[in-house]
Amino acid sequence: MNNLELLDELRMAQDLVTALAGQLDEDSFRRQFHRELSPLGWHLGHCTYIECYWLQEIVQQDNRFTAPVRELYTPPLTPKPERGQKIPAPDVMQQWVHGLQSMNYEALATPASGISEHPLMQDDYLVHFLIQHYNQHYETMLMALTQQALAQPAPDYSIENLLLAKQPAVETVSIDAGHYRVGGKTPLAYDNELPAQQATLGPYRIASKPVCNSEFLAFMEDGGYTRQNLWSDSGWHWLEQEKLSGPQHWRKNAAGKWYGIGLRGGYDLHADDVLNGISLYEAQAYAEWAGGHLPHEHQWEVACRLQQLEDTGRAWEWCGNHFYQYDGFTPFPYEEYSQPWFDNRHYTLRGGSLHTRPAIKRASFRNFYQPDKRHMFAGLRLVY
Repeated sequence: MNNLELLDELRMAQDLVTALAGQLDEDSFRRQFHRELSPLGWHLGHCTYIECYWLQEIVQQDNRFTAPVRELYTPPLTPKPERGQKIPAPDVMQQWVHGLQSMNYEALATPASGISEHPLMQDDYLVHFLIQHYNQHYETMLMALTQQALAQPAPDYSIENLLLAKQPAVETVSIDAGHYRVGGKTPLAYDNELPAQQATLGPYRIASKPVCNSEFLAFMEDGGYTRQNLWSDSGWHWLEQEKLSGPQHWRKNAAGKWYGIGLRGGYDLHADDVLNGISLYEAQAYAEWAGGHLPHEHQWEVACRLQQLEDTGRAWEWCGNHFYQYDGFTPFPYEEYSQPWFDNRHYTLRGGSLHTRPAIKRASFRNFYQPDKRHMFAGLRLVY
């Protein structure tokens, strides 16, 4: 390929991941800050390995650099708790990464005969794939750094703008019944977005905005975390085990007032900011309390395509349906990206967070997590 603008986007995606890892001391480089998340240094190595696997091993039939590290950087082969101690020292890792990225950049900028004809290179598919893969790991690394901040002793934070509860403002837009196109387009779309589908929807009303901090505080102050009737059976069982009383990053100061913890420590929770830090169970309980329900992901996508949704891309938005395969689904380029998670235990999220890169913020992109997870900057929007 010779699309230098696209190669510059790949370089930026690489640099974001490399810079995050480069600012860490060795302990932070290797430590696992959350049981669901890998050490930050492993993400850097994994992204580089994946780049080399597809471009060198698959496209160019050269596994010199991938075979020696295959077990370490292939997720099913090395459990998360073991990864931190197995990765190289930070300076060794950085040297390895920069060397391989430079080699791959040259191969893409001035492809040898035969590379351009490979199916993965058609329409620059592989480059788009690698950009998005780096972007996804960049956001995951920011999740891990947020968990590092949450693990520190809570400061006695002085709040300037006190968060006050506000009853939900039911401002909705109406979507007519009809047949709508959903799903993605190549070469950007992942396999779980394809092939594009026709969704037949009845009429519905969807909130123009996601739930904000002050609205969720009203749920909390009305006994949201203590009223079993608001929760599903599985959600209530989870809540009893976890003993929670608010979103993951919310804390109370000495005066008993709520503030937030982020990458840079404590901050004021502003009333109209989009809520994040909750599980599907919490989203379902809030929906029950507020008299709505979570949208099916196709209701969300159609409203988004019709440009009826405000404040998308500020928090991932839980949807009410399981993550499932579309009719005609074909795993591509590898089976492990989507297919193992069509297990009726993962739910779909749409939209993106403040940390989601633009290459992923499209109407058709499908994120997916189990219902108890709340480390990935997720909130909700209601349908009525």
